Amino acid sequence: MQQSTIAIISAGTVLTGILGTFGRANFTLAYAVYFDHKRQTDAEFRKTLKRQNRRQERIAREEQENRGKEQEAAIKKAVKDAQEEGFPTDMDEKEHYFMNEVATGEQMCSEGADPVKSALCFYKALKVYPQPDDLVKIYDKTVPKDVLEILATMVALDRDLKIGRIGGSGPGSDHGIE
Repeated sequence: MQQSTIAIISAGTVLTGILGTFGRANFTLAYAVYFDHKRQTDAEFRKTLKRQNRRQERIAREEQENRGKEQEAAIKKAVKDAQEEGFPTDMDEKEHYFMNEVATGEQMCSEGADPVKSALCFYKALKVYPQPDDLVKIYDKTVPKDVLEILATMVALDRDLKIGRIGGSGPGSDHGIE
């Protein structure tokens, strides 16, 4: 092939690509104008759009409620399983258990793992800590809010664990979870 033929083919390819891009843009713009005109002038079309929006909002709300119920059930099961598993009683075992659970919980939080599993690690550490109120204050400053909320639920489910509040409103409190 000659140089001029290659140049013409290359120019034609570039021109086709540019026109194709503008063609898609024009089609998108034309559809947007049509959609807007239809929305403004056709009452039945507006009603249909409103119905679809309401249906989508209802479905989203139901899904959110189901996720909340599933998470609540997972929290209850995790607390029950932890209590059935038991906690160490020897002081050295408690210390090792505490350090292991806190490290695991922190690692899971930093990795973005399941917040229920992360909160469970912090809950287990809280169960063996000698002054749980002091540990809660530390958690309030260091644990992510979503994990802290789950931890508060776990503490509320445990009747044996006596703690004043999780997430006080005093100085240094970022979360305010009760």
